[in-house]
Amino acid sequence: MRVVIDCNILVASLSSRSPYHKIYSALVSGKFEMVVSQDILLEYEEIIQIKYGMETASSLMALLSLLPNVHNVYPYYRWNLIASDPDDNKYCDCAVSGVADFIVTEDNHFNVLNGIEFPKISVVDINKFSTLI
Repeated sequence: MRVVIDCNILVASLSSRSPYHKIYSALVSGKFEMVVSQDILLEYEEIIQIKYGMETASSLMALLSLLPNVHNVYPYYRWNLIASDPDDNKYCDCAVSGVADFIVTEDNHFNVLNGIEFPKISVVDINKFSTLI
């Protein structure tokens, strides 16, 4: 299973006290494939640095660069599927380029994807994804 993980989901899964920590653990143990782009990695680093500090952000970025189940893609086409929050489009572009099965997010802006036939991008929430890993 190949997925793109929204930044908020990754942040919610980092703490060992989080009910969603199993997502982070499953990533580290290679139970699923994660697809990222440079734009997504930059957002991860920025938000994790704000929430957890520079050391945690640096450590996570190093880990993501070493994990064999984390794949970097370089989207060349911008689909601009989410007009209400254009910054979220990087996740859609990454999902298409990386042939991801779905995007894991709690962000309602992604609901617009349900009505788009092409490119078809599936979205699952954090609870559904937790049952799949």
